Amino acid sequence: MLQLYEFEACPFCRMVRETLTELDLDAVILPCPRGGTRFRPQAEAVGGRQQFPLLVDDNVNRVIYESREIIAHLRQTYGQGQAREKSPPGRVGEIGSALASVVRGMAGMHADTGVDRACPRELPELYSFESSPYCRRVREVLCELEVPYVLRNTGKIGLADMGPPWVREKLFPNAPVEGRNRQHLMDEAGRVQVPYLVDANTQTALHESADIEAYLRRTYG
Repeated sequence: MLQLYEFEACPFCRMVRETLTELDLDAVILPCPRGGTRFRPQAEAVGGRQQFPLLVDDNVNRVIYESREIIAHLRQTYGQGQAREKSPPGRVGEIGSALASVVRGMAGMHADTGVDRACPRELPELYSFESSPYCRRVREVLCELEVPYVLRNTGKIGLADMGPPWVREKLFPNAPVEGRNRQHLMDEAGRVQVPYLVDANTQTALHESADIEAYLRRTYG
């Protein structure tokens, strides 16, 4: 599986995560917030410097820095149709990505150094998509606590995927579930609603960002 060293508030990391969502790709996220001690040294050992994002793709034995290079690699290697031909985000995309972090007060920038955090033996799984503000809140906490996890991207595909679950169920009651991880989520939880955290370490599965945040701080903070 792809491995991404990154931190949530980084605008260049966000652009890579957007591409992962668009291409329906899963990845192991190794959080590297400023002041973090768990994965920053590991990233330097792998790539030679503490610069983020850093993608490790064992499928093709590549280690890649620079968001534009990573995005181009992902689209060329895993994209289909028009996704292969899209250009990496330009300056406007970078500014927009940075503003998304400013609005959130740069949450997910710094490690929470005031806690003696535990590392999960098995990686929790987070069903998420990049543009969801509720998913972002959960990813911020995972980053600040330096908790590694598997990111299961569940991007929306068609009109029947738009809006909150209760709206979709009312307007499109018989619509088929499209997308690999959206179908997995339906099978696992009985509905397609994100964020959704599955933690095999404690046999826990949770919807609702506030509940997930509280659980993460209680368990790994």
